[in-house]
Amino acid sequence: MTPSPSSRLEHELEKPPHPHGLDAHFMRRLVSRSWEESRLLWRLAFPALLTEVFQFSIGFVTTAFVGHLGEVELAAVSVVENILDSSAYGVLFGMGSALDTLSGQAVGAGQLDRLGTYTQQSWIICGATALALAPAYAFAPRLLHSFLHQPDHVSRAAGPYARWAIPRLFAHAVNIPLLMFFQAQSRIWAVAAISGAVLGVHAALTYVAVTRLGYGMPGAAVAGDISHWLVVAAQFAYMTGGRFPDAWKGFTVRAFDNLGAFVKLSLGSAVMICLEFWYYTTLLVLVGLLKHGKLQIDIMSVCLNFEFLTVMVALGFSTAIGIRVSNELGANRPKEAKFAVLVAVSTSMFMGAVFMCVVLIWRTSLPKLFSDSEEVKRGASKLGHLLALTVCVSSIWPVLSGVAVGAGWQVRVAFINVGCYYLVGIPMGILLGFKLKHGTMGIWMGMLTGTFLQMSILLATIFTTKWDKQAALAEVRMAEWGGKNENLTLTETTHTDDLMAPVQEKMLANDSQKNVELVRID
Repeated sequence: MTPSPSSRLEHELEKPPHPHGLDAHFMRRLVSRSWEESRLLWRLAFPALLTEVFQFSIGFVTTAFVGHLGEVELAAVSVVENILDSSAYGVLFGMGSALDTLSGQAVGAGQLDRLGTYTQQSWIICGATALALAPAYAFAPRLLHSFLHQPDHVSRAAGPYARWAIPRLFAHAVNIPLLMFFQAQSRIWAVAAISGAVLGVHAALTYVAVTRLGYGMPGAAVAGDISHWLVVAAQFAYMTGGRFPDAWKGFTVRAFDNLGAFVKLSLGSAVMICLEFWYYTTLLVLVGLLKHGKLQIDIMSVCLNFEFLTVMVALGFSTAIGIRVSNELGANRPKEAKFAVLVAVSTSMFMGAVFMCVVLIWRTSLPKLFSDSEEVKRGASKLGHLLALTVCVSSIWPVLSGVAVGAGWQVRVAFINVGCYYLVGIPMGILLGFKLKHGTMGIWMGMLTGTFLQMSILLATIFTTKWDKQAALAEVRMAEWGGKNENLTLTETTHTDDLMAPVQEKMLANDSQKNVELVRID
């Protein structure tokens, strides 16, 4: 078989340098291959990031409407959205990330028939997890005030909103496995269209409930519940409507087979993801312990909403590189996986620089979207420079986590996160914020130190990884979860037409046109 483009590039890079430097032909091929990989990543990442941004913006819109009701209402919704709901979503997303690894590598190995079973197993696990998390919403005032030490009036105001938000918890449990089912097969455009349409519906529902009918926070919560379940209903109809004949063959009792092993892998994923999600939740908790806690929460919630928006964009690239790495390792193409990682990390750094510039330019204008309070707007503007640095970093670490999920490193990264976030970042934040009395900025700077450390270790890990070994481990994993299909070495499936978005088969071939990779793009 003719070696792949990135394999030939790596082979040439290992040769002794030419006395006159790299020849022009090699450089042209390097640029061409980089451009090809970048285009593929964008084709995967753009609909994924649209989906993430649209679904995140449901909470973004809710916070924007409720924030204009008053400072207490803004603080109450912020602690529910950014502490309670974000933490629960992190647990569910982590439990579902095992599906991301297994499905991506199954697609690479040509075992599409496993995807439906994996998805149903993930629903069982995520549904049970959501049921276990529901009491936290039901007893939110006591949890927020007694355990997390949030201001009493904010905790009491958050209680009714949290109880009305319980239905969306179960919507997350169904939605996350659905997303990963589509993402593993690069069928994301329809999901992005669904999410965008529902976001428009949500904005209208929230406007009517909060502004026109005056239902306040309960109305905003119910509007959010309806919107999240609309997303689930539309995606479920898309999956079961006959467009995935190889991957979805209906419900099966096989979903209960080997469930213990799936739970074990899910727990490793959950620990890794939760430690990341909870880290900046801890930032909001610590800020609430400062003097004038309600005001500090309002200020920080404005900043975190913009940071989370950039994280959602980065999660699109995280999804894309997770797909690329898992597919290539599952297909036993380790050098393709390595090259994809290099391009993805470079792209994320560029995007981080762009977001940083945007925040620096408009740091005094952005807070006006969330509050009419001059104190809140002034306080958020003062943190603009730190927010700019944070959004830059937050554009990179999700991509590194995506590489980890694609390769199945969840447990290893969980230990890295514990050390960097909870043994370095949080103690540094407490030291700077409380002991040295630098307040919100000190807490934030200390925790950003932990993020920098985690990012540095992950970069070093990724660029020293033996990718041939990772491909062999992926083959072993597939054998354990259903056996290798010797007849299918590439992702090649038959699909019906997608009525929601144009579908075409994208053929990416190397110079000799002999080694062809078939990629499904909506």
